Amino acid sequence: MPTRLSARSLRPALATVCALVAAAACSGNQQRPTPKRAPEQRPASLLLPGEKHLRNLRQLTFGGENAEAYFSFRGDKLVFQSARPPFACDQIFTMGLDGSNVTLVSTGKGRTTCAYFYPDDQRILYSSTHLASPDCPPPPDRSQGYVWPIYRGYDIFVRQPDGRLDRLTDTPGYDAEATISPRGDRIVFTSVRDGDLELYSMKLDGSDVQRLTHELGYDGGAFYSPDGSKIVYRAHHPSTPEEKADYKRLLARALVRPTTLEIWVMDADGSNKRQVTHLGAASFCPFFHPDGKRIIFSSNVGDPRRRNFDLYIVGVDGSGLERITTFASFDGFPMFSPDGKKLVFCSNRNNRKPHETNVFIADWVE
Repeated sequence: MPTRLSARSLRPALATVCALVAAAACSGNQQRPTPKRAPEQRPASLLLPGEKHLRNLRQLTFGGENAEAYFSFRGDKLVFQSARPPFACDQIFTMGLDGSNVTLVSTGKGRTTCAYFYPDDQRILYSSTHLASPDCPPPPDRSQGYVWPIYRGYDIFVRQPDGRLDRLTDTPGYDAEATISPRGDRIVFTSVRDGDLELYSMKLDGSDVQRLTHELGYDGGAFYSPDGSKIVYRAHHPSTPEEKADYKRLLARALVRPTTLEIWVMDADGSNKRQVTHLGAASFCPFFHPDGKRIIFSSNVGDPRRRNFDLYIVGVDGSGLERITTFASFDGFPMFSPDGKKLVFCSNRNNRKPHETNVFIADWVE
């Protein structure tokens, strides 16, 4: 989003990993074949030493910028965002767990982010700027250093099975990073409707909006626990007067600086907030393990240059931090299948060209 920034948005935060924010409009039901690679170009194994929790790793996309791939409620297909020809910025697609049947489900206009299946696996939730403009929004102002854009044109939509779009949010500024509770009753999302980047929840039809966070700073990229009782998210709350002033100045320009993010957990109603990680790094895209006791996430902790993002897993109480991937660039956006048997994530490994990000799926081994 940002890609949680939106990506539910950290794609922009990953330097050359993948950019967030169409050149041509297409039918919402148009299907595009998955790019194929010659067999001799495939490595014998995509796994690296130390990746003991992964087995049978497969690459599902081949080229472009692909991110935030999330399982359907039945666990039999994926929805993801991708910047690929003919689109100049992200659009939403679905595909099978083997990378087949890639189908465009967004309008082909504007920039999209943070897609998620509804419990019926027919409707799809995502955010888009297409009503603000059919063109891709401009890149962020890098004169401010490394920053993420908080595009004011983002609103949240639900795509119906017949292709119709229903708008769920209609407030000035950023509404994005939306995901749905496994209970099938509420959506959690990030918004600036009250002047800061806060988390909110609403019913599946967009009604009964409730604010969940109230601390100055960025709260976003949220997901519910398997039983829907808790929410995990990423956050940075500036503490010094200088940090607070810089945050407010950038936010007024629809920007945020994502250099330090920690993982937090709260109850689904916004109560009982507690910080899970204290890594002093950019940690993002957290997701609960199906046992509800552990959280997987991506972080650049341990890299002095802050360029290498790997997957880590940690207990909800902050104990037992363990590194999952060892690739020397970017691994991010992890999600377990509902039964906990598979892990999908995005990575720069096995690229054909620099800066490509692709979707991978593996069997999870305890």
